[in-house]
Amino acid sequence: MKPARIATLLEPFFEPSLEQSLAPAQLDQISTYIDLLQRWNARINLTAIRKEEEIVTRHFGESLFMARHIFPASVKDGTSSAQGRTNPDPASPPMSQGVRTTPSVVQVLDIGSGAGFPALPLKIWAPQIHLTLIESNHKKATFLREVSRTLALTDINVLTDRAEVATENPEVPRAKVVTLRAVEHFEAVLPQAVAFLAPHATLALLIGATQLAQLTTLTALDWNEPISIPQSQSRVLSLGRN
Repeated sequence: MKPARIATLLEPFFEPSLEQSLAPAQLDQISTYIDLLQRWNARINLTAIRKEEEIVTRHFGESLFMARHIFPASVKDGTSSAQGRTNPDPASPPMSQGVRTTPSVVQVLDIGSGAGFPALPLKIWAPQIHLTLIESNHKKATFLREVSRTLALTDINVLTDRAEVATENPEVPRAKVVTLRAVEHFEAVLPQAVAFLAPHATLALLIGATQLAQLTTLTALDWNEPISIPQSQSRVLSLGRN
């Protein structure tokens, strides 16, 4: 798919802050990613969505909607969008302002990465992060490494393991941001996701609105009001902090 068409399809996910949209090089990366996804999807079941325009809106749109809320353009670039200068304050802001980057690398961890959503679009959006992807399926993990290599994405570690095993691995870093989307056994995985959080960190979920009630019963996090995802009647972005 041509980058210009991708940009048009993604516009609803960046409104009303279209100045936070993607650069041409990022659109090229997404175009290449879609080509890889379609080729691999013919061999292994990475996603049930086969139409390219739906892949853009359902997968990339939703993932980038999360990305710009976690790392707003002014935060991920280290500048103030209002005044165009670096903000020297290293303190973490409220979640509504995203996760502020600091001189240390921001660790981001994604559980059940599958075809790479939302983790790899998050890396495309904020390339300075260090990203760990946990995916127990070996073929899917191989695909994630192939996408990372082809798109020249650095500071990525694909861990082929189950989340409950990875929580016991001392080499898996506790993360400033942990992401989770469309996983099976949500009730079991949610507490595991909390276990990966560093102090004063954010858990970012792309879930159905019917799952919101479980957030307060299964975790002790401080949850923001859920944010409705564009072009969806039931999907929300929910951000919690420990």
